[in-house]
Amino acid sequence: MRTRFLFVRHGDSLHKQEGVTGGPRSCRGLTVAGREQARRLGRRLAAEIAGTGASVYSSVLPRAVETATAISAACGLPFSRDSQDCGLCTWHIPPEADGLSNEEFLRSFPAEGGGVHRPFQAGNESWAELVTRVSRTVADLAHRHRGETVIVVGHAETVEVSFNALGLLPAYRSFDLEVSPASVTEWVTDEDPGQWPPPRWTLTRFNET
Repeated sequence: MRTRFLFVRHGDSLHKQEGVTGGPRSCRGLTVAGREQARRLGRRLAAEIAGTGASVYSSVLPRAVETATAISAACGLPFSRDSQDCGLCTWHIPPEADGLSNEEFLRSFPAEGGGVHRPFQAGNESWAELVTRVSRTVADLAHRHRGETVIVVGHAETVEVSFNALGLLPAYRSFDLEVSPASVTEWVTDEDPGQWPPPRWTLTRFNET
């Protein structure tokens, strides 16, 4: 029984190009280059999973939804609003910060003592809260899709948290990760994802573009 997770970061996005926070209200999806990245990635994944089938999930943010839509179309897999899960999102920023430039967000929402368990910006999540939220969602998907392939389209932080959720690293890592747009990170296990103690997962590739 092999369970396989393919974590995908969304393609090149307008919010990144424009330097804005890119929350649910202000995210405008992918750039022209990002849409081409998503189409090419979809074709590649379609060849990889041909004949095996898979499930596609994404965060609720337009840049991830647009990427997942391209992948599902290329792979011939269903993808709907029910496949979009806020648990896979990047930072849950305060609504009043949605659409601000990154510089203005940092300037207008200062918070002292930010770190693993305290947010760096007032009203934002702490890193530990983000890790817990995404990890719970990944664990639920693993439980639901035992022995199957799951394509998760999210954000750099979604990919990073896979190291916590499946690799069981502590919330604070002693190293950083660089996650490229439209990249693939793959984890597999031949054990039961719902077992206790937790199964051992194998990282078979990281940040492949």
